[in-house]
Amino acid sequence: MSFTGHLGFTGAPLDRGDNLRRDAAAIQALRMDPRARFLILHDLKPLMTEDGTDLFWARRSEAPQGTGIFLGLTDDGDPRFAVDGEPDDDLPARATDARIAGTALGDARAAIVAQARSMLDWHRRHGFCANCGAPTEIQKAGYSRLCGGCGAEHFPRVDPVVIMLAEREGKALVGRGPRFPANFFSALAGFVEPGESLEEAVARELFEEAGIRVHDVRLGASQPWPFPSSLMMGAFAQADSFDLKLDESEIADARWVTKAEVRAALSGTADWNAPPPLAIAHWLLATWAGQDG
Repeated sequence: MSFTGHLGFTGAPLDRGDNLRRDAAAIQALRMDPRARFLILHDLKPLMTEDGTDLFWARRSEAPQGTGIFLGLTDDGDPRFAVDGEPDDDLPARATDARIAGTALGDARAAIVAQARSMLDWHRRHGFCANCGAPTEIQKAGYSRLCGGCGAEHFPRVDPVVIMLAEREGKALVGRGPRFPANFFSALAGFVEPGESLEEAVARELFEEAGIRVHDVRLGASQPWPFPSSLMMGAFAQADSFDLKLDESEIADARWVTKAEVRAALSGTADWNAPPPLAIAHWLLATWAGQDG
């Protein structure tokens, strides 16, 4: 299976400059560089230009006081930062939900949104040490927090999630959760548990949610999903049968669909709605059905 479409929130256009993070003086010099620009996130919503077509990069004098992280360097060596705070009302920009921003950008710029949102959200939730409860402080330009009590160092975490299509005899399994709209169907998904491989997680989740056994699990692609900080691992698997036994607390409805039905859903002409292009579930369906974009 091959697919040429762009996966949302991927592309990482910045050099993250890991070699610079431990050098506080170097980071401060980059922050004071007149070429430095700051992506402001207000309530974790990135600022975009007023026409909604690009990220709004503020000058240092325009950036609010707040939690800040070093994002990296452009190809020209220009420093880029992100800051969590409330922008001035007179800036020619507007705070935009990250999903809407990712969809509007549609390219590697969305990866900057994923990086900034995930990191700043992590800082919001880790102001205190999980080991002793004492306050923590930002270190390494935002890529760790140090406990002032016990000295423990905490690092941002990524939660691995498998999302997969089970297939059999020219049909693929799609489902919807209890909180999904009645006509919305997607690939099944679940968090990877400790002590299991990605392939094992795919097989376990499909059996737990849909009651089917699978084999020949094949990983396809991955996608950062910054809500708050997941890494989606897309996969395909061969189902042993069509018989379903749904866990109704997780899956309200499921159906086997053909490639023609998937193509119709992706084009908006089916009796069910597929995930939007921003989501890796869209990539899974388009790849399986042999449709670009």
